[in-house]
Amino acid sequence: MYLSKVKVREAMQSQGIKTFTELADAIGITKNQLSVMLSDSYNPFKARVEDLCGVLSVKPDEIMNFGEYESASDIEVEEDDVTAVELFAGAGGLALGLELAGIKTLEYVEFDKACCETLRANRPEWNVVCDDIHNVDFTAYRDKVDIVTGGFPCQAFSFAGKKLGFEDTRGTLFHAFARCVKEINPKIFLAENVKGLVVHDKGRTLSTIIDVLEDLGYTTQYQVLNAAYHGVGQKRERIVIIGIRNDLDIEFTYPKPEEKMTTLRQALKDCPPSIGEEYSEKKIKVLELVPPGGCWVNLPEDVAKAYMGKSYYSGGGRRGMARRISWDEPSLTLTCSPSQKQTERCHPEETRPFTVREYARIQSFPDDWKFCGGITDQYKQIGNAVPVEMARRIGVQLKKAILSEHAEDVDPEEI
Repeated sequence: MYLSKVKVREAMQSQGIKTFTELADAIGITKNQLSVMLSDSYNPFKARVEDLCGVLSVKPDEIMNFGEYESASDIEVEEDDVTAVELFAGAGGLALGLELAGIKTLEYVEFDKACCETLRANRPEWNVVCDDIHNVDFTAYRDKVDIVTGGFPCQAFSFAGKKLGFEDTRGTLFHAFARCVKEINPKIFLAENVKGLVVHDKGRTLSTIIDVLEDLGYTTQYQVLNAAYHGVGQKRERIVIIGIRNDLDIEFTYPKPEEKMTTLRQALKDCPPSIGEEYSEKKIKVLELVPPGGCWVNLPEDVAKAYMGKSYYSGGGRRGMARRISWDEPSLTLTCSPSQKQTERCHPEETRPFTVREYARIQSFPDDWKFCGGITDQYKQIGNAVPVEMARRIGVQLKKAILSEHAEDVDPEEI
């Protein structure tokens, strides 16, 4: 049991306290003393916690983390369940999509505490392991789980002129993903990553990932999917790598893209109001000059030069700068912050960033999915997520593949 820094940030936001320095001053302690209070080892029943609760206008249990979750042995699995273990679960985009597809995930591993709070707040029954993945042992699941999923960050490998194997990737988060696959021995794995992985380090990074996973006994395939063609109001391209264990005679087919992209208008229909960031007065004056669907190229030359600085003279399209999205197009890829100069995603009609709930809608999260932490935490979680609807469609195909293998196991005389 300890004070949750994530829940404290939420309470700070409701009280208009922007920094931990401000909070420490309000309590009458130093920032270092506050850091000690918010550490996992601090006794939450000490007197200063009462002062903290008084400043934040909350009860002690509203800012505590009780550290409770189901153990794997407590989770009931039916014979016909399609099961999974998810790594790098984030705020639950992939997790929720697979749940909607009818897949039962037995464990969700995530290191970020705000993300863990989000997962537990929305699904208290989920087995969320909030820990460094390098500390997690998956051997208890060996040959008991159908699918391993995860979106590990794209990291470079040190080649030194040689082909790399499993042990050579040690120290990377990909190695942790591969270790999980090795320990569990699932029928299928799904690895999701940014489109840039295809060309990262001239293709050598992806080639190494494929080689390592195939050496573990899997046949792999990959496609780059654009979420806008899979029911999501956003041009978000991701590589989806699928591996099928070599001893199984099953096939996976990627979801079929739609003919037309989902638009922002469709994504944000009847979107409920919520908190959101605001632009500075200087940025508002600039973006008011940009029409829906426009960007910096629509600005007067002197305004564009002043706003963009050295970027005005750099190469590339830079169409994300001073960008106002149109109702009748998908949003550009959402980032972890809606108001940075290089990645503006301005509302079509109002000169402001998208709100947290609009951000979530664009990522196809349902309106009742709560994001924990302060506003910065919430935007970051949503910006990093796998779009829920695209995940659901991939999950449907994963389940079909697994069930086709189950069907082959049935004795014809039993049918």
